[in-house]
Amino acid sequence: MKAANFMKKNMMSFIMIILFVIFAILTGGRLISGQSMTELVLQNAHIPILAAGMTLCVVVGGIDLSVGSTVCLSAAVAAALLGNGYPAILAVIVPLLLAAVIGIWQGWLIGFLRIPAVLCTLAGMFLYRSLASMVLGSGEIVVSDEAFRNLFTFNIPLYKAAIVIAAIVSVVLFFYTFYSIGKQKKSGYMNSSPVGQIVKIVIIDVVIILFAVLLSKYQGVPVVLIWILLVVGLVAFFAGSTVYGRAVYAVGGSEKAARLSGINPSKVRFFVYFIMSLLAGFAGLITAARSSSANGTLGTTFELDALTACFIGGASLYGGTGSVKGAFLGSVLLGAVIQGMNVYNLPENVMIMIRALLLFGVVILGVILNKKKKA
Repeated sequence: MKAANFMKKNMMSFIMIILFVIFAILTGGRLISGQSMTELVLQNAHIPILAAGMTLCVVVGGIDLSVGSTVCLSAAVAAALLGNGYPAILAVIVPLLLAAVIGIWQGWLIGFLRIPAVLCTLAGMFLYRSLASMVLGSGEIVVSDEAFRNLFTFNIPLYKAAIVIAAIVSVVLFFYTFYSIGKQKKSGYMNSSPVGQIVKIVIIDVVIILFAVLLSKYQGVPVVLIWILLVVGLVAFFAGSTVYGRAVYAVGGSEKAARLSGINPSKVRFFVYFIMSLLAGFAGLITAARSSSANGTLGTTFELDALTACFIGGASLYGGTGSVKGAFLGSVLLGAVIQGMNVYNLPENVMIMIRALLLFGVVILGVILNKKKKA
């Protein structure tokens, strides 16, 4: 019975794996080459970072539709600063401060004024993209600063050492998961089933080691991969091993019960949307460095990608359930499928349509499973 439930809850993950295998076959194995995996990391680096923050938003029963526009604004400001001769460090700090201001603004509106997250972030989506267009002058700014680009796109010449490091990281993650499950049981707030968490971390560990093997055969380890693991790891630690992180799940599960337990839902929501905007700002820096430019269309479908990764990873439409580790796994699977479509040279409009259908699929599956659970 438990195995059947696990299969149902992770149906979309298995579908994504099947899609990846199909594209690997259609591309004649080019999809699983070292070069393709390096491109996968670089071109889809925004997904795990945004999905980590979006998971927290979904857990508290909300959503952030403005992340793509925040990415665009962050990239635009960074590109403008670099284009005017300012140092790379300033092009990193200023966009992050701007993203923090956006997070404080939206967190206050959603957390304390209780404006629905959908409406607030929808307005933000148009506002921040308009501001980005003003910064860019309705054009495109090329990012040519090598110091800035190398900060996020440089390949570290680690080959066999990368495999050893990946194995060590995998072992640490595996044992940390058991530690996290123990803390969740003591606190009384389980993010998801213990078996599900163990299975997901095993899959993540396998993916990490396979990635390391493939990357070691090409140009080494992209530095952006380290950024991804660092950021996602910090958010996962916050969500699973801190009092504030457990408060996020408490508010998402039952706001009334959380309030009776002494938790302030307004502060929790404020902090969640602050983190989300900060992560979006950081994703903007990575995207600007990877694209070597910034334009008004940057990040257009990033909300779609982040939400899809969250739901593939097991987040619930109704709040209270989801994990950053699951979102990371969903990001890897989604990124792999997107890379498969790129290698197979599918038209851009077809790729967007497939990604939209995947989001439809996870949402419909989530509704069906929720109805069966209530029945």
